[in-house]
Amino acid sequence: MSVRVLIVDDQEPFRLAARMVVDVTDGFEVVGEAETGEDGVAMAADLAPDLVLMDVNLPGIDGLEATRRILGADGPPVVLLLSTYEEEEYAPRAAECGAASYIPKAVFGPDRLEAAWADASRS
Repeated sequence: MSVRVLIVDDQEPFRLAARMVVDVTDGFEVVGEAETGEDGVAMAADLAPDLVLMDVNLPGIDGLEATRRILGADGPPVVLLLSTYEEEEYAPRAAECGAASYIPKAVFGPDRLEAAWADASRS
């Protein structure tokens, strides 16, 4: 059974890149994409993904607030925050909102995706 992934990012080029990373990572599949925090929250409720790849900067509610709302639901998915910010700057903020981890977009790839999922699945 594959890990069902929802991608939430307002930039289409990054959504395409994230989809490619998920597609080439064994055992992962994209089940939906959203452009805003509000849409991400609604789609997480509708699609019940296992994993949400959440951008920090989004129109409307930001990724931190969207993460809080998603994780407040019953049986929430794992949420990984992604952005262009440095890891040292944003990792603590990811932890504050309940995200499993923070991955800078510049280093996001199959290895980081698999490692973050493995770490989150063990907790």
